Amino acid sequence: MAKEPERNSCLLRDLRQRAGNDICADCGAAEPDWVSVTLGVFVCQGCSLIHRSIETLKQVKSVLQDTFEDKEIEFITSMGNEAAKAKYEQQVPPFYYRPSHTDCRILREQWIRAKYERQEFIHIEKQEPYSAGYREGFLWKRGRDNGQFLSRKFILSEREGALKYFNKQDAKEPKATMRIETLNATFQPAKIGNPYGLQITYLRDNSTRNIFVYHEDSKEMVDWFTAIRAARFHYQKVAFPGANDEDLVPRLTRNFMKEGYMEKTGPRHTEGFKKRWFTMDDRRLMYFKDPLDAYARGEVFIGSKENSYTVVPGLPPSIQGYHWKYGITIETPDRKFLFACETEAEQKDWIAAFQRVVNRPMMPQEYAVEAHFKHKP
Repeated sequence: MAKEPERNSCLLRDLRQRAGNDICADCGAAEPDWVSVTLGVFVCQGCSLIHRSIETLKQVKSVLQDTFEDKEIEFITSMGNEAAKAKYEQQVPPFYYRPSHTDCRILREQWIRAKYERQEFIHIEKQEPYSAGYREGFLWKRGRDNGQFLSRKFILSEREGALKYFNKQDAKEPKATMRIETLNATFQPAKIGNPYGLQITYLRDNSTRNIFVYHEDSKEMVDWFTAIRAARFHYQKVAFPGANDEDLVPRLTRNFMKEGYMEKTGPRHTEGFKKRWFTMDDRRLMYFKDPLDAYARGEVFIGSKENSYTVVPGLPPSIQGYHWKYGITIETPDRKFLFACETEAEQKDWIAAFQRVVNRPMMPQEYAVEAHFKHKP
């Protein structure tokens, strides 16, 4: 007869094969190897570390290495990921960002805290900080010219359809007004150099403007992020009255398709190649002298193959002068854009990102963007 620890280990492995238990309860990663004996859910290693850092959730064990008592097995059997989801995710607003295993720690940690520690999706009144349609507070904002982070007052108002910030505490007029219609927010801890760093972008005169902010409190920062998503969601509900929530949610905020350094040359292709930081934001390819610049030096619209946009590896044979070895040529109806990558791997990644966009047919509103597009040489 099997000893109790061995029997329990077998039971636990069987439990992990049940529907819902085969992916992490918090981020959806496959084959979770850890289990919360506090909550009775299976989680991946990354999420288990977050659970362990939270006093009320820190009882986590390894499915493969730890032993389990009978009462723990009974509790995990009675709960499991599906039952926990039904309990702790009862009223998750459609605009709330559900992180995946590839998302940064701040999003995963606050999702876990919101679900289990604060129980925001059981007690709906706890969602007020990001669902009220108005939010006001102070964030550290990076200065455009000197790169210093200074405390700035921000106001998000769904009624006004805008996010504003003020340079002085008693200022009557905002320094900038960002329309909710073109607003985007994406966490960029590595780029900004702060674990809670958020990059906010918006359009001004059809050109992209970046601002970089953070707050010392991770909940505060994620509440701002979620409030922006809520405002975007309610704006889209009005703008697209017949659309389903499932269609609107992917449009609320977006991560950039790819970022990194490439070299580029000018429109005549006779200028020397210069190293620039590139950001691929949907159909906009922007380039900056520095990753934290407020404005792009130039923006290139990338349409679809049906509209005569193509991407090919390499550079035309006539190109002279020193440049990185691995070239990319983007042909548009107006001109060719030439880029060079430092490594073959980077070249392949950039081509794959460009190809995904080129292979996707253009939507009606994208023709308007293409028509108004300004390329700054």
